[in-house]
Amino acid sequence: MNSSLSNRVWRAGALAVGLLVLAISPGMPALADEKEALTGQEIFKRCGYKYPGEDQRSKFTVLLRDKQGNVKKSEYLRFWKDFKGKGGVADKMLLFTIFPPDAKGSAFMRVAYTEEKGRKVDQWIYLPVLRKIRRVSIRDPGDNFLNSNLTYADVSQRALEDDNHKFIGTREIKGLRFYLVESTPKEKRPLYSKRVFWFFKQDKWEDCVNTRIDYYDPQGELLKEQFIKWQKVGNAWVWERVLVRNKQNLTASVFQVSEVLINTGLPDNVFSARTLSRGPGAIPAIKLPPQRQPEEAAPVAEPDSAASG
Repeated sequence: MNSSLSNRVWRAGALAVGLLVLAISPGMPALADEKEALTGQEIFKRCGYKYPGEDQRSKFTVLLRDKQGNVKKSEYLRFWKDFKGKGGVADKMLLFTIFPPDAKGSAFMRVAYTEEKGRKVDQWIYLPVLRKIRRVSIRDPGDNFLNSNLTYADVSQRALEDDNHKFIGTREIKGLRFYLVESTPKEKRPLYSKRVFWFFKQDKWEDCVNTRIDYYDPQGELLKEQFIKWQKVGNAWVWERVLVRNKQNLTASVFQVSEVLINTGLPDNVFSARTLSRGPGAIPAIKLPPQRQPEEAAPVAEPDSAASG
């Protein structure tokens, strides 16, 4: 993309993420929660783990911006299923590239395992030009997911017991309040020294969701910020738009999830090498009763407008 078009695309993506923007000043003092004596672990347990559905079918769009402002766009058809620990498998995901045209037909499969399994994530890619399926190893959980600002560790769910969770107060913006929880890892050589989660405070705990994560590098410096806008499809919670800004290398990523269907009865056996090479046409079509349109679930603890520049 040329620079002018890149900026327009990026601004559109960032603007979409910034619907119901909340301008948060890093220097704003935290407010004590006067009504409830809450612990960080309790808040994280109630707000940090949301029901994603038994399976999902969706369109997945990724915008990557480099430090010069150039934007690269990729689009995928995404199929995901929760395996609930069966055979030591946590979940499986398929991605089929539909844009850009020169990558159309390539496919990606990811299998994540339970903590008890003690096994790293497995990945495979299918390259139509070579007509071959190749296994891709993850040497480091800090490797970038789809070349974005999120790592494989970021997109893998950590167990509640993997971190110490400390409630550090609330922040109020335009009448909306956020619980802030600082999570520090228990492992000896962590990827991050800490993460600070912003949970949107609602009247009902089931509506409390994570809208922002601040990541700090091993030296304790702010590394990146992640801003999350959710959609609710039926009773499932799904990302709608996510903006991730790396504060140190000045790159950024936007993720958009659209056309979401949940609980479609995806068979276990579609997550296979055969499906990778045959494409999404190998996945059984579905006939579902009309699903409710996704609802905007919560405002975003967003940065100021400079994020889109």
